[in-house]
Amino acid sequence: MWEYMERRARRNAEYILETGCTVRACAAHFGVSKSTVFKDVTDRLEEIDADLHAGVRKVLEKNLAERHIRGGDATRRKFKGE
Repeated sequence: MWEYMERRARRNAEYILETGCTVRACAAHFGVSKSTVFKDVTDRLEEIDADLHAGVRKVLEKNLAERHIRGGDATRRKFKGE
């Protein structure tokens, strides 16, 4: 794997662990696609740093479990006019 990919994967993973943000928010922060971030933190990171990968996996699973709640809140705000 190329060095810049490893650096990007580590940077994305560390940001997700620090903030607990979603893949979409991380992608927006760094100006890359969400597909790139997802590939970095799931596939590439597993080969680079297993401990970091395990931590990110927990955050991603938590975000996945809360996804339906976030969608409901967004819809509620939309129709309240906020």
